[in-house]
Amino acid sequence: MPATGIFGNGNQIIDLKTGKEIYKKLLTLEEINKCISIAKENDLHVHIYTDKEVITEKLEYMDLRNFKIKKQSLYDSSLDFIMVNDIAEYISGNNVEVCKLVISSSNSLNDIKENINSNLDVSITTIKKYGEYKDNIINKEYEYLDITPKNVNKDNALKILQKYLNINSNEVMAIGDNLNDLDMVKNSGIGVSVANRI
Repeated sequence: MPATGIFGNGNQIIDLKTGKEIYKKLLTLEEINKCISIAKENDLHVHIYTDKEVITEKLEYMDLRNFKIKKQSLYDSSLDFIMVNDIAEYISGNNVEVCKLVISSSNSLNDIKENINSNLDVSITTIKKYGEYKDNIINKEYEYLDITPKNVNKDNALKILQKYLNINSNEVMAIGDNLNDLDMVKNSGIGVSVANRI
């Protein structure tokens, strides 16, 4: 059976032996610009993920966490970190393919989520890093919105992969370490949840 991987938040599926891209779905430029506009109007932090890069104006929340983890070699990450003056301008000027966009804050993002949902047809997952889930890598409590194309998530990607491999869910083992992995882990034959306290 081929070794395959689901990447991003389910945006991309790759055959790991051949490097062949099986599936890829990206945010549109209109979706990206609207999310960035809403974030900046509310003085919120934004960073984006391509399949190879994290692009940000300032390392501050999850992007700072991932940068520190990479620098400390806590896991092997091929992601490069790119600092830019204006993220919207950089994306438009460089035809960047955006897998997901993240908006972060130390305060509640419920109103921002509602605003985006009323303007765009995208998928949004709220992740809260408070209390026992505090981000110990950067010693900070915060929450963030994980924004992806509509219906893109790891569980749907797993279903696409199952169809591609012509297997059913009881033949799948899924491993996850965050809330955006929950449905994928629950809906696989063997679901493994990793205690992730770093």
